[in-house]
Amino acid sequence: MTTTDTSISKSAKILIAVAALGYLVDVYDLILFGVVRNPSLVSLGLDKAHQLSEGLSLFNIQMAGMLIGGILWGIWGDKKGRKSVLFGSILMYSTANVLNGFVQDTSFLDAITQYGILRFIAGVGLAGELGAGITLVNETLPKEKRGFGALIIAGVGALGAVTAAAVGGASQDPEWWRTCYFIGGGMGLFLLILRFGTFESALFQNVEAGVVKGNLLSLFSNRERFMKYFYCILIGLPVWYIVGILILTAPEMSKMLNVQGEITGGKTIMFCYTGLSLGDFLSGWVSQVLKSRKKTVYIFVGFAIIYTIIYLNISGLSSLSFYILCLLLGFGGGFWAVFVTMASEQFGTNIRATVTTTVPNFVRGALIPITVGFKALIPSFGLVNAAMIVGVICYGAALWATYKIEETFSKDLDYIE
Repeated sequence: MTTTDTSISKSAKILIAVAALGYLVDVYDLILFGVVRNPSLVSLGLDKAHQLSEGLSLFNIQMAGMLIGGILWGIWGDKKGRKSVLFGSILMYSTANVLNGFVQDTSFLDAITQYGILRFIAGVGLAGELGAGITLVNETLPKEKRGFGALIIAGVGALGAVTAAAVGGASQDPEWWRTCYFIGGGMGLFLLILRFGTFESALFQNVEAGVVKGNLLSLFSNRERFMKYFYCILIGLPVWYIVGILILTAPEMSKMLNVQGEITGGKTIMFCYTGLSLGDFLSGWVSQVLKSRKKTVYIFVGFAIIYTIIYLNISGLSSLSFYILCLLLGFGGGFWAVFVTMASEQFGTNIRATVTTTVPNFVRGALIPITVGFKALIPSFGLVNAAMIVGVICYGAALWATYKIEETFSKDLDYIE
């Protein structure tokens, strides 16, 4: 049943706070590998020449886990409830991260293989957090206020990367990376206690018996529904192009661009995600002011394109200027909150959690072919030009999909597919 009451209840505010803290821990664990990539691989005996290649491979393994996890948690959320996903996902990735701190060569498995297995398991767990949280909040808040809930969740969540960067750089101990994983796992397990104060979505509980819920195949059996789903995925590509290509390879990219001074992965991630957090807060607010998700995406993608061109074409910057440029890139990609909200608003209650959970994880999973293509282009075009070519594809796809998709601001979500 719909309502004209636009106030946000105290219980809904608590739900937003818990979902936001959960996403903060989620992003901390998701980004931590990028922060401790080189120190951890050095500690495990990998020589410098193979760090970038092995690091990208491990990152792709984590992304593959998120791709699979997005499907599993999304279907579970529609069949069994959004709240259960919040519990199960955080338990899985927190446990995997604690174990990640113990990896070492054994007669049974070498450390790199263990690392890959645990990044995959963590990826599966990490896949459920955001989709379940956004779905639960969107189905609880008044339709005119949904953007505010999403901007708080995504904005606070992005600070998890800043936390990961700060923790990762807090010590020069070559084994400190292990402690970083222990901290992330510990935060997640502690957050489980707060989750007991959450409640299930009334819209989900009110779906009539006999209605098919969580049917992933239904997204592919109808052309109009499939194209809408496909557009949702394409809109998010620029965010992970920025993070997975421009920022993850920033230490190597900075050398090609003759940046003055050493650029570290931890600092680029910290600056980028500070920008992402600011962007998520502002994009959510802008979408409320403009009463349009689509116009907001156009604005932020346009901003990201401008600073990507600058990033890939300006040579000889100081390290500080380069870091500020990373912050501005992150700000341009800070429409994640709006993007996930758009996906959630496109579909009915019986398939909404599946969509909201799978779409961002398919975007993250898309980083696998993006990275493979990027690596394949490097020998022929060089690092910088390869990044430019991939960027044209990602930004072009996002703008086209935004043009094609339905505007959903203040759309009533009380319906089924």
